[in-house]
Amino acid sequence: MSAKKTERLLNLVICLLATRRYLSVQEIRTAVPGYDQDTEEAFRRMFERDKDELRELGIPLETGTDSAAHDDEPGYRIARRDYELPEITLEPDEAAALGLAARLWQSAPLAGATGSALLKLRAAGVDSPSAPAALEPRVGASEPAFAQCLAAVRDGRSLVFTHRTAGGPPQERHVDPWGVVSWRGRWYVVGHDVDRDAPRVFRLSRIAGAVQITGEPGSVVPPPGVDLRGWVARSAEDEPRATARVSLRPGAGWELRRAATATAPDPHREGWTLVDVGFSDPGRFADRVTGYGADAVVLTPPEAREAVVARLQGLAS
Repeated sequence: MSAKKTERLLNLVICLLATRRYLSVQEIRTAVPGYDQDTEEAFRRMFERDKDELRELGIPLETGTDSAAHDDEPGYRIARRDYELPEITLEPDEAAALGLAARLWQSAPLAGATGSALLKLRAAGVDSPSAPAALEPRVGASEPAFAQCLAAVRDGRSLVFTHRTAGGPPQERHVDPWGVVSWRGRWYVVGHDVDRDAPRVFRLSRIAGAVQITGEPGSVVPPPGVDLRGWVARSAEDEPRATARVSLRPGAGWELRRAATATAPDPHREGWTLVDVGFSDPGRFADRVTGYGADAVVLTPPEAREAVVARLQGLAS
């Protein structure tokens, strides 16, 4: 935000806080420096943008009239009782946690909301929270569906999207979302599946195409006390439905060795070990294996091997 715009918004807030009655648009134009536009139309456009900015910052801008002098045009004011915040104090560990969260979201779609939250804290007299310099958290939210799902949760509206299941064809789903959750590096939307009349969890990376937001704001209300992370954890840790055979280089793949249901020497690779590992989803299994690079070779089944090959090809490109 430019210094000129910041000064104009500050003058507008001071003007509307200082009055006990509703001020007409023309009174505001006369009283607030920065509204000396050449035309009435230019001033109106600027004022409308400024009103939206103040409301996005959480400033309670009231609209009304207390005089017949305004005719049909409303006036504006800011009630001091609604604007003033109680004293806010943060312990050192609380300030550090806020600073860490703010830095975590710098590269994600919530960066704008993070900046707005910190601005509100500074307006309340709280110093900008800081986090230890050695900590550099980052949360990626590159899934195209992330912003739309988050917006639907925030506004209490429904979603319509096409979802690809692990072993079936894509299907259109109608969902009343309760929340968006990050679990072990993946993003999920949790909500009520309208077609199946039951709670469901959907991985955002499996949503194909555009996401449509439907319904009136506030029409979707999450059940009280719903455990979003619990739903995601149970969904992400399904019981194994298949077994993969993996060949491991000596001294590598200890996580796979611990999870193995059977082991044997690899007759085709001297010193290597064959392990049988259960899995429920080829994509999640590929995430476990690709981190070992050339030290782990998936032999069977074909869907697990193809998932690992596709993941490695994506990394190479």
